Amino acid sequence: MDLVQLQRQLVDYRTSLYHEGFLDEQFTQLQELQDENNPDFVVEVVSLYFEDSERLLNELSKALEQQIIDFKRIDAHVHQLKGSSSSIGAQRVQKLCIVFRNYCEAQNVEGCLKCLQQVKHEYSIVKTKLESMFQLERQILNAGGSVPV
Repeated sequence: MDLVQLQRQLVDYRTSLYHEGFLDEQFTQLQELQDENNPDFVVEVVSLYFEDSERLLNELSKALEQQIIDFKRIDAHVHQLKGSSSSIGAQRVQKLCIVFRNYCEAQNVEGCLKCLQQVKHEYSIVKTKLESMFQLERQILNAGGSVPV
């Protein structure tokens, strides 16, 4: 595949992530912070998001397996996940966290468990999609091109 095709593929792929609701304008703002002095800024921020999210999802799984469930602790973890998802523009994960927090407030175990599975699913999808986008960007750079904005 030539460079122009790769660049077009990236633009189309990125556009689809917005149209399908995986990303919102916050991701665009994050991209605008990247420059020549820090060309890996977005990848670094998103990688930290992945690490933090996986830790939080594991903590949530453990907390919901306890005999006595600490809904305040669960809500704090969900709140943190919601905030970090919002900060990178992971719109679907962020929206599910709002629903999850409502179940925490209602102390609804079944609702929390259901939401946890949905959040894990959406997180997995957005992670795969962002990794694919970053891979396309690397291919373009390795071919000597520039990543279209």
